[in-house]
Amino acid sequence: MTETDAALAELAARDPDLGRAILAVGPLPDRARPPGFPTLLRIICDQQLSTLAAAAIWARLEAALGTVTADRIVREPEDALRALGLSRPKVRYARLLAEAVAGGRLDLAAVERLPDAEAMAALTAVTGIGRWTAEIYLLFALGRPDIWPAGDLALQESLRRLKRLGARPGPATMDALARTWRPYRGTAARVLWAWYRVSRQDLPA
Repeated sequence: MTETDAALAELAARDPDLGRAILAVGPLPDRARPPGFPTLLRIICDQQLSTLAAAAIWARLEAALGTVTADRIVREPEDALRALGLSRPKVRYARLLAEAVAGGRLDLAAVERLPDAEAMAALTAVTGIGRWTAEIYLLFALGRPDIWPAGDLALQESLRRLKRLGARPGPATMDALARTWRPYRGTAARVLWAWYRVSRQDLPA
């Protein structure tokens, strides 16, 4: 039994509603990403874009730059990055991240060794990296099992449907509802993202 299978079994035993979702969604998609600058930059670039649009922009970025590194982003003119499809705010955030990594203010290898709270603090100290971005990086690039992106709107809506709540829960309610899922909240989040897609197809909830 894998660690994910063990976590799913434990979650299903603790929460019948989540157990129902686990059965409905089947095998969870593998969303693991390699740790490092390119993954963190891509999370920033992908925000508020459709999957297809985000993939197209990233493909153009890789085609233009080759290997995407902090040093390469620092050297690239702003107009060139804008021409690849990045918005002005995302160009700014990309360059700030690249400058932090290239200048040693953000050591992503060191972040891998930090506890969750300290890793979050190190990442969010860089302008343009908010809580959600840091959480997604910790969850999918570093494989942290108890990361819980309580501010994610899809997770909130998924949990509202699963628990048949009258309104979409805010972060505080999300944290309270997920308390019994520790230390497997990251796996629970993966289930709920999958359940969000399933429940949108009007299958029985």
